Amino acid sequence: MAKKILVIEDDRDIRESIQYALEEGGYDVVASEDSKVLKQFEQIAPDMVLLDNWLTEWKSDANGQQISWNLKTNPATKHIPVVIISAVSNIKEIAEAGLADGFLRKPFDLDELLALVKKHVDK
Repeated sequence: MAKKILVIEDDRDIRESIQYALEEGGYDVVASEDSKVLKQFEQIAPDMVLLDNWLTEWKSDANGQQISWNLKTNPATKHIPVVIISAVSNIKEIAEAGLADGFLRKPFDLDELLALVKKHVDK
């Protein structure tokens, strides 16, 4: 059974590129443009979350750092790897503050993305 990756990225081109690369890599992907998909988190049951830090809807307290922190401090979801994706220069600090398992700096190479996902879910 393929590992399931939840991708939350508001940029359609980036989201579709990530989805394509992961599906070609043999992963099952649920991709969303916003954090509303988290309402179905239990049903989706992802093996990993790839999360843009700066979501368009961030005004509603839905930035990647906060979402990651919420997932990592919840006993039911803390075991699921979370990687924050962003172009900001302080992405490492943002990921650490969100208790994320890692970060990926935009722009990124799709091979780099696949290697990172493999590192976290293909143990």
